[in-house]
Amino acid sequence: MNVYPSELDASDLRFAVVVGRFNHLVNVCLLEGCCDEFAARGVRPDDIDVTWVPGAFEIPLAARVLANSGRYAGIVALGSVIRGGTPHFDFVCNGVTDGVRDVMRDTGVPVAFGVLTTDDVDQALERAGGAEGHKGREAARVAIEMAHLCAALPRPPAAQT
Repeated sequence: MNVYPSELDASDLRFAVVVGRFNHLVNVCLLEGCCDEFAARGVRPDDIDVTWVPGAFEIPLAARVLANSGRYAGIVALGSVIRGGTPHFDFVCNGVTDGVRDVMRDTGVPVAFGVLTTDDVDQALERAGGAEGHKGREAARVAIEMAHLCAALPRPPAAQT
């Protein structure tokens, strides 16, 4: 039996973080927690590139460009979508979720999903360092673990031409 253990030492890895500006107060909290967790796991500040985008809906495009660069072991997507009185919430949530999934599937680069989808600002803040934990920190740990796992898993041999 082959077992691939979790690895959270990230001292040799480089990461990108994509952050939405919309709901800035919440997202800054997520980013601070994410960067604090990276530092606690050995990532040097110069090995973290932060890219700001207008909102959560734009996260997948930036994540795809970063993944295709070949520079990063993993990417963290951070943002917050707060329910309003229209169906816009559902469209944005579905778009960012599907988009991030597609980036991982198409590029093979892990993208940790740290995008909050909440009913109100208070719920978002509770998940960005409040009583409900810190989703920014969690996303950093996910990115580290998945970067190690993806590097360790066997890959199929390259096609012969």
